[in-house]
Amino acid sequence: MLDRFSGIFAKSPSQQQHLRQELQDYVIQNIPLRELTPKLQTQDEKELVLRLGYEVIRSSARTPDEDSINADEAATYQELVTLLGLPADVQARIEAEVEQGNSEGSIVDTLSQGLESFAENH
Repeated sequence: MLDRFSGIFAKSPSQQQHLRQELQDYVIQNIPLRELTPKLQTQDEKELVLRLGYEVIRSSARTPDEDSINADEAATYQELVTLLGLPADVQARIEAEVEQGNSEGSIVDTLSQGLESFAENH
């Protein structure tokens, strides 16, 4: 996943490797949402983060008997929704799009497509 994401934002192999390492270092940090969300400046950024968050929690069931979203994930997602301050209709649209997309491909494909679109527009 990190390889694909780094390929979206960096073109040369050395840049991709450097960005992959930065992403890996960043992923293992436990930074509170309250510190991260104020850094999002545009509606597009907030929507992308909400989409990514929902994609991740929808794909986290480890067994067929496990709920697709557990209680801890639901609580964290609700905190993210609150912190982003997006309108309810935007949240509903994003969640519906994710649900539709889950039947069409893998989370890595979906996330990669979202990031590619975001990178092209910024």
